[in-house]
Amino acid sequence: MKKFLKIASLRYFAIALFVALGTLGLYAQEAAEATEPEEAAVVAVVEEEVAVATISNITDLATSLDTVWMLLAAMLVFFMQPGFAMVEAGFTRTKNTANILMKNLIDFSLGSLLFFAVGFGIMFGAGYFMGAPNLFDLSFLENDLPIEGFLVFQTVFCATAATIVSGAMAERTKFSMYVVYTICISVLIYPVSGHWTWGGGWLMSEGGFMSNTFGTTFHDFAGSTIVHSVGGWVALAGAWVLGPRMGKYDKKGKSKAIPGHNLTFATLGVFILWFGWFGFNPGSQLAASGLENRVAISHVFLTTNLAACAGGVASLLTSWVRYKKPLLSLTLNGVLAGLVGITAGCDLVSPVGAIIVGLICGVVMVFSVEIIDKFLKVDDPVGAVSVHGVCGFFGTILTGLLCTSNGLFYSGVSSFFLAQLFGALVVGAWAFGAGFIIFKLLDLFFGLRVSKRVEEEGLDIYEHGETSYNS
Repeated sequence: MKKFLKIASLRYFAIALFVALGTLGLYAQEAAEATEPEEAAVVAVVEEEVAVATISNITDLATSLDTVWMLLAAMLVFFMQPGFAMVEAGFTRTKNTANILMKNLIDFSLGSLLFFAVGFGIMFGAGYFMGAPNLFDLSFLENDLPIEGFLVFQTVFCATAATIVSGAMAERTKFSMYVVYTICISVLIYPVSGHWTWGGGWLMSEGGFMSNTFGTTFHDFAGSTIVHSVGGWVALAGAWVLGPRMGKYDKKGKSKAIPGHNLTFATLGVFILWFGWFGFNPGSQLAASGLENRVAISHVFLTTNLAACAGGVASLLTSWVRYKKPLLSLTLNGVLAGLVGITAGCDLVSPVGAIIVGLICGVVMVFSVEIIDKFLKVDDPVGAVSVHGVCGFFGTILTGLLCTSNGLFYSGVSSFFLAQLFGALVVGAWAFGAGFIIFKLLDLFFGLRVSKRVEEEGLDIYEHGETSYNS
């Protein structure tokens, strides 16, 4: 009997346990069904937050990449300063080398301070003709990229415009006067014309004078006109006011060559400039993230290099035919001519178009050097006016012909070409006119030129109290 009761008790316990578990499962299922919408809503919210955070992180990463690219490009453009120094020193005589190196050092140092204090505001501040001086304040400008980095990038471009002038006025200019006109370029001449274009002024503003007159705005991607042509036309004004070096022309006005002391330096300088130009042009895209930007900077890199090579080959062949020798000095300047020429439209022309630009600028440069030297009687020791002024002008208007979207040779419409021609002429007139007035005033009140004895014996020892070469 006890055994029977024990078995029955176990049976009833099992049945009760089964019923309890079933009830609990049913309850759990009902509870789960009741909370399913709540959980789904929570999951959706979490997924949305994760998506937003992911997008934010990707955007932040892209901005960081663009910032690094801009600063890297600024470093490359900065490295062009020693390139300019080597070219100028190599194309001139040993007795003036320390003076030339000092000028290239001080125009970046002083120009950076002045552009930060005043020029940056004039260039990028609000205004149709020019902005207001920022006086060390950067809060006036908003930018997707850090404003400090953008300032550095623009500063190295300003320094390039200033240092171009040094070469054309080499070997006979007082160092004190060089400092003064560097100030004028950094705070007035370059920032004003830069405001007309990159700063949102009247040459590039949508719906303004250019749009109403030509139906399009002026285009200068990286500065054939804004940087190089400005420097070249100011250099022309300075060399003209200053006069030629002693011994450059005989009594009949015939030009006599004054060879530079070190073509090795000049060649190294050109290679450095060529290298730096890969920051100058592709860096002007100011972004590297995303398909559009990476394609753009790659295209600009290619067109820049092709134009440089074509410019060098064209000037080599031209000098070989013209002077019966393949001249290294002209070939070096031919490479620079191609680089200057392509800088305006490196983003708009095809690779073949870039070669055409380089070839034309390489040929034009050779004849320009001869015309300026022999007919205008302007003494330009390094060919700065021809390379930067003339080829900057030609490169800008060639963009109006060879642009694959609305260039005259592609579209059959002349509006963009005329806008390019007008913009190049206006900026050139401003740079030459302002430079001529400044140099005339400096010459009138202080004297631009060193004395005859200083020029004969060299600026190094008299202007700086030391020489570059001591045996």
